[in-house]
Amino acid sequence: MESLKDLLMITIPALIVFFTAWGLLRNLIKNDQDKRRQELVLQNSRTVTPIKLQAYERIVLFLERISLESLLVRVSSADMTAQQLHSALLNAIRSEFEHNLSQQIYMSQQAWEVVRNARSNMIKIINSEAEKMPVDSSGMSFSKQLLEKIMELEKEPTRAAIEYVKNEVARII
Repeated sequence: MESLKDLLMITIPALIVFFTAWGLLRNLIKNDQDKRRQELVLQNSRTVTPIKLQAYERIVLFLERISLESLLVRVSSADMTAQQLHSALLNAIRSEFEHNLSQQIYMSQQAWEVVRNARSNMIKIINSEAEKMPVDSSGMSFSKQLLEKIMELEKEPTRAAIEYVKNEVARII
């Protein structure tokens, strides 16, 4: 009986010390892991945030470049027919879009959809107005008709997309 009592007097304090040390070490290791995880997230955000912002900048530039006024200034010339201008406008939009496709990686799915919809709507407007033009129309009359159509709209599709992108960037910052 005496040896059992001696064994318990040694074992119980040893177990108490063991579990106390084990609990403290476990908490210490867990806190260290959490701290390292937070540092990685912070370091990652320091790296990724500038890239994301650059992607949003490029998308805003893309949207500005496919706005009708900008397209007409860059693409049209006085000697173009309506069909030539129509083709040149669509080619410019497609080229700009293909150049900026990779930016979707850094954008939210909703923002990318808004950008794609703006591009599609610009193409629809250009196509629908081109269908209304007589075959032998000049590029200048087509330009005028396109600008009138855009002025009829409450908001040009690219403007709405730019506002959405700006609001999303404001949430990131």
